[in-house]
Amino acid sequence: MLTERPEWTHEPDLASRRVGGSVVWANDEAFAERENLIKPGPAEFRPWNFGHKGQIYDGWETRRRREPGVDQAIVRLGLPGVVTGVVVDTAFFTGNYPPFASVEAVAVDGYPSPAELAELEWTPLVPKSPLAGDSENFFAVSSRRRWTHVRLSIHPDGGVARFRVHGAPVADPRLVDPASLDLAALENGARVVGCSNMFYSSPSNLISPGFAAVMGEGWETARRRGDGNDWVSVALAGAGVPRLAELDTTHFKGNAPGWASLSGRLDGSWFEVLPRTRLQPDTRHRFLVPEPRELSEVRLDIYPDGGMARLRLWGALTERGRTDFERRFTESAG
Repeated sequence: MLTERPEWTHEPDLASRRVGGSVVWANDEAFAERENLIKPGPAEFRPWNFGHKGQIYDGWETRRRREPGVDQAIVRLGLPGVVTGVVVDTAFFTGNYPPFASVEAVAVDGYPSPAELAELEWTPLVPKSPLAGDSENFFAVSSRRRWTHVRLSIHPDGGVARFRVHGAPVADPRLVDPASLDLAALENGARVVGCSNMFYSSPSNLISPGFAAVMGEGWETARRRGDGNDWVSVALAGAGVPRLAELDTTHFKGNAPGWASLSGRLDGSWFEVLPRTRLQPDTRHRFLVPEPRELSEVRLDIYPDGGMARLRLWGALTERGRTDFERRFTESAG
């Protein structure tokens, strides 16, 4: 277990409900529901908040085990991918947290039932390891394979507030149309590679699936008091030619950027994709790319600062991009 927050925690949470994750099974949830494990926000606690099962916990809690064994929960990743680390968060569980936990993973096509998943051969990601109560417990993962499901085992019982599975999404090329896709989408394998400021929220939110439900599900910078502007750079799912850019300021009203521009590059220097363009608050803007050309990385500049809900870049993979896209999947398939 690490004592400081590791770098890999800046990578997307592949298991989060926000990106389509689901807790498909748990052997016991007598005190608190399994679905709480993958809620996006931090756990909350209200003293003397009792229900018919006792103190209400914002987490997953099993009954006191009176026989040998472990309690388990299986999570279907919303974004299948390569796992770089997991967080077993025991926030607010003090006298009732598990003393140990372990994590396993499996990769499978389709949508198997819990019974079918139980019959598969699971690969250890984190061996049985000690936990601290009321703490975020960090565990790095060295496997470079692509996984679709993870299984959390707690030894022998107790409560876990949140379970985070950080990593890099890897899309299945069989499920993607290379002639028409969002080149900047997290679910297609795009990733944030640079950012000037992430004071309020993660820039990975910009390229997450779906629409932002609230302002906190976008990317917002601190108020800029000096010269310059804020920016974020995204490595695309693969080299491609964009035809349409979407800059969405939904929910950002008094804090939307005044203007934005897009730049791109392919191996060499940056070039203009979308010139500096005025934005409106709380608006989903869609712009045709004036002169489409191949790029593998895009940079969004906002002027001077503020918040954006989503960035989309619709287009087609080139032959080079398609080759890289498919190779990323096959190399992580194991």
